[in-house]
Parts: sequence; C-alpha cells; structure tokens
Amino acid sequence: MKNVQPFLMFQGGIAEEAMTYYTSLIEDSEIKSITRYGAEGPGEEGTVVQAVFSLKGQEFMCIDSHINHEFTFTPSFSIYLTCDTEEEIDNLYEKMMKNGTALMPINNYGFSKKFGWLNDQFGVSWQLNLPE
Repeated sequence: MKNVQPFLMFQGGIAEEAMTYYTSLIEDSEIKSITRYGAEGPGEEGTVVQAVFSLKGQEFMCIDSHINHEFTFTPSFSIYLTCDTEEEIDNLYEKMMKNGTALMPINNYGFSKKFGWLNDQFGVSWQLNLPE
C-alpha cells in the first residue's frame, strides 16, 4: 500500500472553487495539482478530472463527477480541525457558516473550550475544536 488519502467527489463543477476556498481559509495550505477535462469530455470542459490539495500538510484528492449521483456528502465523515486560538476558531466558523448549516453551533459542550460542527456551502462537514 502506498498511502491513504481522503477523497472528495463534487458535483456541478465546483471542485476547484471548493479547493480554492479551503486553501484560502487555512494557512499552510495549497492546491498541488489539477487535471481538467478537455473538449472531448466526458466531463464538462475545464472541470476537474482529478486534483490534489493540502490543508496544513494533510493531502486530499478531489474530482468533479461527470455523472450526477443521488448521493452527496454526509456528516458521518467530517474534516476535524484543531484550532490554536479563540480568534482562529471564531473566524473559521463564521466564514464556513456563510451559506453553510450548523450541526452543532459553536459553543462549550464540556469536552473542549469551544467546538462547532457544520456543513459548509459545498456540503462538506467540518468539526472545529479549540481544546482546553
């Protein structure tokens, strides 16, 4: 086995927008590679066949599915971020909640200083934690 890597499948041609958004929010993050569909398809020209991006050193792979599926992301799988300061967690939560949905509004639930769980504008689930 070579490696284990989270894989995000987007629909509607939004993979690059999502990667750009995530790498702009989280420092030490970057889009590492993008391969796009050409005019010959099968996906819409310019959308993502396969891409790799990293968030704080954790690599993710993603695609724009050229097939419309009945399923999408589920909160049963989420990206867990451990924040360093209240300012950082509050800022990330506020930005990610724009067009997002709170699953557990940011608060002290007794297991950490501050915690929030949400689905972002792309449907990806995030848990943001500020330890004691």
